[in-house]
Amino acid sequence: MAETLRDMLDAAARGVFPPADGRTTVLPQPSPRDAGVIAFTAHSVVFTDEDPRWVRRALRETDCDALAATMNARFLTAFMDRTGRTADTVDVLTVGSALPGGPPLALTEIADPDHPRVVTSRRRRDGVRVWAADGGVLVLGRGVAGRLEAAVEVDEGVRHRGLGRALATAARQLGGGEPVWAQVAAGNARSLRAFQAAGYRPVGSEALLR
Repeated sequence: MAETLRDMLDAAARGVFPPADGRTTVLPQPSPRDAGVIAFTAHSVVFTDEDPRWVRRALRETDCDALAATMNARFLTAFMDRTGRTADTVDVLTVGSALPGGPPLALTEIADPDHPRVVTSRRRRDGVRVWAADGGVLVLGRGVAGRLEAAVEVDEGVRHRGLGRALATAARQLGGGEPVWAQVAAGNARSLRAFQAAGYRPVGSEALLR
């Protein structure tokens, strides 16, 4: 079993996952900023600085199938109440391996620290870089456990033309040879299709508490 959350994420990026044994691993937070839950197939990881005994007790008290307990609304609410944190949504966690070559579209890096996308991304990531394309934006930065994360935004007027897929592909080419992660809200089917078309693989679900 991997010793840290980053070890576990690096292994998952290579296609090596925790055993599907129905258990939950409790690991320390990788940083003061990030706590949460990642659910792989039949194995969950809760990363928090709270007492692991509290985590396991709260899971037992969740009235649902044990395999679903870590993503159950009752457990997540108890987790937020316990830590004084908030969460936005449960995301589909995806990862794409590095790609050679240059981006498939023209990108201009945005250096303005007050740009709205830069400001928003810096609340969630370190080392943020932002590029603008004609009708879209690409963000790369260090998120949970230092993993390289991508986010894309496409203007309404240019959707359904493959721009989201092209931006997600560009992230894999700008990642400096390492895997690129992307979190997509489970209900955002359009974005999920774009990342899958760009070669990102779903590896689990994730709920981040900030």
